[in-house]
Amino acid sequence: MHHRKFENWIRRKIGSLGRNSAAAIIYIIFLMTSKRKHTLEAAARFADSSKARFSSFLKDHCEIAIYSLSELSKKQAREFSKIIDGLAQSRLPWTIAIIVDATFLTRSSLKTENAKKFNHGKGYVIGHQWTNIVLLINGKIIPLAPIAFYTKAYCKTYGIEYKTENQRVIEYLSQLNLEQYIGPYDPHKVVFLADSGYDDHRIQKIVAAKKWHFIIALKCSRSVKTEAVHHKTKKSEGWNSIAVNFNKNRKVKWQPIRVPKNGGKKKRMEFRIRQIIGYLKNFGKAQLICSQFSKKPKGGRKYLACNDLKATPRQIIIGYRLRWVIEIFHKEVKMFLGFEDVSAKWFDSVISHVHWVYCAYILLNSNPPGMPGQIKSMERKQQLVEEMIKRKELSGLSQLMTQINGVQRLKNEIRQVLNGGSLKNHYIFQMVASW
Repeated sequence: MHHRKFENWIRRKIGSLGRNSAAAIIYIIFLMTSKRKHTLEAAARFADSSKARFSSFLKDHCEIAIYSLSELSKKQAREFSKIIDGLAQSRLPWTIAIIVDATFLTRSSLKTENAKKFNHGKGYVIGHQWTNIVLLINGKIIPLAPIAFYTKAYCKTYGIEYKTENQRVIEYLSQLNLEQYIGPYDPHKVVFLADSGYDDHRIQKIVAAKKWHFIIALKCSRSVKTEAVHHKTKKSEGWNSIAVNFNKNRKVKWQPIRVPKNGGKKKRMEFRIRQIIGYLKNFGKAQLICSQFSKKPKGGRKYLACNDLKATPRQIIIGYRLRWVIEIFHKEVKMFLGFEDVSAKWFDSVISHVHWVYCAYILLNSNPPGMPGQIKSMERKQQLVEEMIKRKELSGLSQLMTQINGVQRLKNEIRQVLNGGSLKNHYIFQMVASW
């Protein structure tokens, strides 16, 4: 993998950004390298520059990062959708999945702009909440522009109307034009996947209005009624929580099913499910599924709703399990790409950083020139980028040695390292010492 070709490839992918192109490309390549922490200090050392350069770049050019991610995700979605193989090796009736889930960018204190204390699991986290929307096409994850959560104090300071997370998701979905990403498509081949946090009849209506299908986990308190009760009662009567509804319909027997594990290798997981056709309150007709692991009959029940009445219960379970890819996406951007490493005070800097992280994720998974296509590990891909940069530095050293007074200039480089010079030159010094 040649550095110049790699850099030009990135430039073509993200397009022209004017005078900010150089800083953007350096920052993206920095995020694509294997580092312990992707901080602004580390970026400055990587570029042999100052921290202020990247600090001002992130804070003052937030709109560039947003635009770059939007255009890059569209380019990659169009490329991956040229030949669509379907979801889960064509075992499902849908070919494209839209997955929604939230994650947190943790911070150390509430003093950072727009930081908030969020309930999470058995405790709480301090930081920023991001709602991510990703496309799953041919097994490839393509993150779209994420939704930032704004606190009431932040909205008051900047004159922004405060909205809940679900309100922002509803607006996002209503404005999402999928044709811009994949071109003309059959809306019935699209499935929307979400956990119970997005069990909202307004979200379900938006998805149905676009003629997409959805598989959404339901809250245990979500009001439903069976088809038989629907025909016998008034519109406002006969509603029970989905948990109570399944308890009242015990004549619907458990059915065992086996589905492949997310990890592959032909392993299977055993579930048992119950299925009824019913109605979701404030929405309409849907398949209702109660599922649990066969080996854990006393707990772990999950209730699902799907508005595709032709899908089989097994297809619904497999389809919902595809939602796990967004959890893998969250893990990789945090572990390898420095999603949580930004320590900027201003939220505009955080917005820029998050969008550049997603750009780096897309590029690393887009078959960069010189990178073997069979490599799937994010860690290994970053190591290859790191090796490419080191070869560039050695090439520069070799070129320096062939120039007039090259040996003397090399000695000056070594003296600079000994006097506290840049880390990049320190690497060259180490290589010379090893020779």
